[in-house]
Amino acid sequence: MIIYFSGTGNSLAIARQIAFATNDSTLPLTEAVRRDLTAERRIGLVFPSYDFNAPPAVRNLVPRLKISADAHVYIIIPCGAQAGNSIWSVRRLLREKGIEVRYSHKIRVPDNSAIVFGRNPNDQVWKFTRFSDRLKNIINDIKAERKRLHFAWFSPLGWFMGTDRMQQWMLRTFRPAVNEDKCIGCGICERVCPMRNIAVDEKAGIGPHCTACLACLHACPQQAVEVGAKPSPKTHQYRHPDIKLKDLSLQ
Repeated sequence: MIIYFSGTGNSLAIARQIAFATNDSTLPLTEAVRRDLTAERRIGLVFPSYDFNAPPAVRNLVPRLKISADAHVYIIIPCGAQAGNSIWSVRRLLREKGIEVRYSHKIRVPDNSAIVFGRNPNDQVWKFTRFSDRLKNIINDIKAERKRLHFAWFSPLGWFMGTDRMQQWMLRTFRPAVNEDKCIGCGICERVCPMRNIAVDEKAGIGPHCTACLACLHACPQQAVEVGAKPSPKTHQYRHPDIKLKDLSLQ
């Protein structure tokens, strides 16, 4: 079983590629916590790195997973550049449950947070070609159930960015907000939010459980979701090219 958490499709696409090659199946993290997965012999966790750490939602949900201590557990991090403490922190959470991570790695993908800083994530699609061989090697390692940890060391910067104070500041600073003058209440943001944190009446409203995945910002056809009251250019909106909106709506 491959468990994923995905905002704009990078982690979902990687999870699907691994699943296809290993004859496995995929399951969103929000659904996985409601199931008994102790019969699964191999468990993969695929999720992005946010601010040098695993997304808050991932760190909150992973301890609720019901998986066997005998399973071959691995972690793959799709990220723009640095994995930070993403692997280290989740590995520690699983170890507290008596579960050891046997293998870990990262794969670079377009950085969907680039839009917040005025950059275009679509300019980074070269990463798919640049790191295709690494993904092939990762898949071969998973199929062989190799035991090796890559990018799993402790990062002081990742620790600092993961403190409660910094996390609260980051969520306040980079938390998406709805520009009601642009919102037409189409409901797309509500459907793609992996946290089910958005409700649409006449306008969209973002609830208190935002994990800053930016799925809503990138999916909004009116560019009505903004960060820091800055416009989100349509040309800068990103979704993995192999993932459709309906795929994200299934999370």
